[in-house]
Amino acid sequence: MSMKPLEHDRRYGELDQVLRAYLGQSADDTAEQRSRALDAYLRHTWHTRPWAIAEAERQLREYGRNPPGRLRIDLGEFYAVPDVGIPQSAIGDWLLLLADHLKQSIEDGEVPPPANPQTHWEWHARFPETAQLLGGWFSQDIVDEFPDHEAAVADYAATTDPQLVARLVGELHELIALPLDEGDYALAAAELGMEVNPPEPFSYGAWFQAVATVLSAD
Repeated sequence: MSMKPLEHDRRYGELDQVLRAYLGQSADDTAEQRSRALDAYLRHTWHTRPWAIAEAERQLREYGRNPPGRLRIDLGEFYAVPDVGIPQSAIGDWLLLLADHLKQSIEDGEVPPPANPQTHWEWHARFPETAQLLGGWFSQDIVDEFPDHEAAVADYAATTDPQLVARLVGELHELIALPLDEGDYALAAAELGMEVNPPEPFSYGAWFQAVATVLSAD
């Protein structure tokens, strides 16, 4: 049988967060330098859940030293490390290297400064409700579901808990406050799941502002 959610999170919950940060990224960490993916994980987690870094270090080290044996694999009661481009035989050493980097960050008090998101994982970790709106209401299917962008935003507001709508407004204001140009806003929209252009005559940045204004007024 597969692991129950509580057991999974106790054993591997934060390890999973670290490894998700590597999806689509290069696992090119060395003893001297962290990868772009690990920097993104540290940057976001230091500023949101700093206590979780120590738990990630523990889970990574435990898994690296004690990979699942044949019995757990046969029962399905183990965490399957996603494909990050590293040979299976080298996964344990790589996880221990990541644990060493996390330990050093904690012991040295090295907190990465705030910056624009640099990876797909970081965009979603920092702007989860924006991803929910853009990925859920502004996919290519929008033309089959709503007459226009305004109707899609109205449907989101009508079917979403007001506290989550307020969270989205806050995220949009944070997004707009970042030092982004229009190309960066287009990249952010794509990373967060938007598959259509903003309505005429809006640019991406102007449309984000317009959506925040409309939802703030509701």
